[in-house]
This record gives sequence, C-alpha cells and structure tokens, in this order.
Amino acid sequence: MHLTPLPRIMLEPLVRDALLEDLGRAGDITTDAIVPADHRATVVLASRQQGVVAGLDLAALAFSLIEPAIEMKVEKPDGSRLVPGDVIATLSGPARGLLTGERVALNFLSHLSGIATATAGIVDAVAGHRARIVCTRKTTPGLRPLEKYAVRCGGGSNHRFGLDDAVLIKDNHIAISGGVRPAIERARANVGHLVKIEVEVDTLEQLDDVLKLGVDAVLLDNMSPETLTTAVRMVAGRAITEASGRVNLATAPAIAASGVDLISVGWLTHSAPILDIGLDTAP
Repeated sequence: MHLTPLPRIMLEPLVRDALLEDLGRAGDITTDAIVPADHRATVVLASRQQGVVAGLDLAALAFSLIEPAIEMKVEKPDGSRLVPGDVIATLSGPARGLLTGERVALNFLSHLSGIATATAGIVDAVAGHRARIVCTRKTTPGLRPLEKYAVRCGGGSNHRFGLDDAVLIKDNHIAISGGVRPAIERARANVGHLVKIEVEVDTLEQLDDVLKLGVDAVLLDNMSPETLTTAVRMVAGRAITEASGRVNLATAPAIAASGVDLISVGWLTHSAPILDIGLDTAP
C-alpha cells in the first residue's frame, strides 16, 4: 500500500498543542523528580491487539519535540496489519523524553490506529464487490485530516474534507429551497464548472426525479439492500451511487452486493474504538 504522509507543517501544531496540554504549568514533575537527566533507555511501541497501524509520524513528533535526541526506528509502517505482540517501532534516547512524550504519542497512535482498524474490517467485509468504503465529515474537530488519513491507512477512501469540496444537497436543503429541482438548478448556477453535485434521496421516487435533472452522484440513504439493487439498476451508470445508513460488519456485504459504487460510514471516524498500543521497555 502506498500512503502519502501528511506534511509536518500540518502535524506539528497539533502535536505541540497536545504536548502543552499535557505538560501544563510545570512540566512532567514525576519523571523529572525520579529519572536522572543523563539516563538513557530503549523502549518499543507494541501492539496488544490485532489491527492496522496509523499515526506513526505523530508519535515520532511527540517524542522529538520533547527531546530531539530520541531516535525512532519503525518496524511496521502506517497501513501495516498487526497481531498482538508485534513491535511497531523501537525508540532510544534520554529516558525523560521517552516517558514525558509517551501519553501524547500513544493517544494519537491508538486513536488513528483504531480508525484504520475499523476501516480495514469493513473493507475486508466487502472484498470482491466494486464498492469502496468512504468516510464522512463526522470527525473530531481539529483532527479531520488525521482521521481521514487513518481511513486511507485502513484501505478506505475519503469523502468530502469540507463544505467547499463539492455540492451535497440533502433533505433540509431541498425542503428549504422548495424542492429538488430549484435546489439543483440554483446549485448548478452558482458553483464552478468543475464542482460535482450530489443529491441525497430516501426513496426510488425521489431518485427518479433526480435522475431526470441530471447530477454527478446520488446518495442513497437508509435503503434496504433490495431497494439499493433496484436503485443501482435505475441509475444505470448515469451517476455515481453512494449508499449510507446502518452500515456495519454484518450489513456491509449485502449493501455492497447491490452494486453501489461507494458505501459511506460515519462511525469510522466518530466512534471507532482505539487500538491498544503500549510503550514497553525493550527486552
């Protein structure tokens, strides 16, 4: 898997803020009181669960911003599948820096690896079908680029990064604008020629109306697999089809079997549990 890393200029402010939050007004008073300043140590980041790793650049920054002399050797790069006990990376350097940076590094690494792991589970569940798994804008404020990167680490793809990426006309837009036709016509008249337009529909009747008006994509919301199959036949390749609603490991295969192009899953970024990763002394 080829993953383009997020630029340091984006990551460093987030990690600095997290470190400042943890260091408080007086720094790591426990470590500074107990550990000699010249003591060195070697530790490992080890997985305690099966999963997929994501966020190593953030972990490395958490340590290096505290202590530039810390060296980190990655054994399992982002996107790697893990089994319990796998050593993800080895770190060596001043012990104070290793202990002080530990929690921030693990917070980022465990959170993003949890998202990557959840994504990989859904991706595996729909293997053999054309559908790609995509995330949504239901992300932790301030962490959207990181969480969407973690989705990519798990084999998923990204939906919109923000409201300015594309037009997505949802039920409230349609209600307030007075119908689907005026909503689409106003959108088409007011956005650039390169901006795609997607419309959310709940029924096959709504889908039929939207297809007559011509759009780039349709969001088929909370439809049964049987209805999705009919919807895909109706679209007949005239627009990208995206399914959403009630997607989990149990329901994803049937949704994918309908033939949709995309399956969007909000909980990947807003509710995925962390992956248990620990910082252990090297054997």
